[in-house]
Amino acid sequence: MNDTAEQDDRREERLSDEERRKRLRERRTGAYRGAKRVLARPGFLGTLRERLALLERAEEVHDLDEASDLYGNGVVEALEEKVAQLLGKEAAAFFPTGTMAQQVALRCWAGRTGNPAVALHALAHPEVHERHALSQVSGLRPVRVTNAPRLPTAGEVRGLDEHFGTLMLELPLRDAGFLLPTWEELTELVEAARERDAVVHFDGARLWESTVHFGRPLEEIADLADSVYVSFYKSLDGYGGAALAGPRELVEEARAWRHRYGGNVFQQFPTVLSALTGLERELPRLPEYVRHARVVAAALREGFAAAGLPWVRVHPEAPHTHEFQLWLPYEADVAAEAAIRTAEETGTMLFTSGWDATGPGLAFTEVSVRAAGLEWTADDVRAAVAEFVARLGKDAGEGG
Repeated sequence: MNDTAEQDDRREERLSDEERRKRLRERRTGAYRGAKRVLARPGFLGTLRERLALLERAEEVHDLDEASDLYGNGVVEALEEKVAQLLGKEAAAFFPTGTMAQQVALRCWAGRTGNPAVALHALAHPEVHERHALSQVSGLRPVRVTNAPRLPTAGEVRGLDEHFGTLMLELPLRDAGFLLPTWEELTELVEAARERDAVVHFDGARLWESTVHFGRPLEEIADLADSVYVSFYKSLDGYGGAALAGPRELVEEARAWRHRYGGNVFQQFPTVLSALTGLERELPRLPEYVRHARVVAAALREGFAAAGLPWVRVHPEAPHTHEFQLWLPYEADVAAEAAIRTAEETGTMLFTSGWDATGPGLAFTEVSVRAAGLEWTADDVRAAVAEFVARLGKDAGEGG
């Protein structure tokens, strides 16, 4: 076979694999929408009609007889003031995306410190999910504090062999399992950065749900950082959007860069109203979700142990937030198929997220517990595990 023929065969195999995964995603979506019971129903998975219904009670969070926003005034300013108050910061600015908000924050700090180096974790969002935007768009230089699947330590920050102007901490660190440090570890990290004459920025996309783990209010947590970015859709079910909070002068400079980056959008009231709704309805419930996630995590461990699986890991063992990882010794597609079939055949969908392969015969998924999950008892979880394992065995025998 010549090189061209071999390339064609590989291309066909790749396309076939992509098509198979696409169909698997479509089945998962269909199973989720048809399931009577799930642990979480995040808004972004809803239909357009369901998403629009979010604003039916918008008058409860803002005066709808007020003039609509234009280029960031009106209701946008109201949201900014509310976020600044919640986080105990002088001011806040609304951004259409978190990627933009965070890049602008780090760029502003680089200008103020005179140092474009940003110390961050190798699994931090800008390093993994933003196509090297910090360097390609903002002229910043990421410096990795650690590659380990945990939060950086104060010792690593003190011992970093490069001078940096900003330490960026993602709280929680999503790709390591939604991990948070202890309060003592966090304060030591901040102190270590100060010793290096660096400012501290929190990637707090999911900071809202960290209060239970830290045992501190949001304002006290945010007070450790010079600036904080928060998201309105990841935990609050808004349509999108983010905010950057910090010193007033920094926020004013960030507004100028927001304009330059194309983020000074003409009208944003639907997204802003959804964010205000999320702050009103979801934010107060997040602690309850976090506490019940620990019940669910324990029941998952018990259910898999009772099923006799050779190795299963809930990570972290006691979730730090209402989201965590579950690891299984099976191929990702096998686990995904079992999860989908369980939902299709029983009406109960235990695992709604996709499965990622991290090595031969090893896969993980993310588990989220929200309002729908509060209805589940530990017995319900254990029963759902038994149904899932029964189908897992049919699909793969003894697993990996």
